Amino acid sequence: MSQWPSIKSKRLLVALFGIGWGLKRQSGSHRTLSREGWPDFVFAFHDGEEIGPRMLARIAKHTGLTPKDL
Repeated sequence: MSQWPSIKSKRLLVALFGIGWGLKRQSGSHRTLSREGWPDFVFAFHDGEEIGPRMLARIAKHTGLTPKDL
């Protein structure tokens, strides 16, 4: 079983802001996030969209997110 839950994208965005990511720019639902020492990350989910465990694990690889950050 995965250590990642399914969560709403708005909750994930708040968690990313909590670990140091910031909004660099936005075009529609595509938000470009930046963090010191990391390449920019494009967050392209609508606020109410459900993100499953597999996608969450992929996002974590690119952002440094851990399950306890949620």
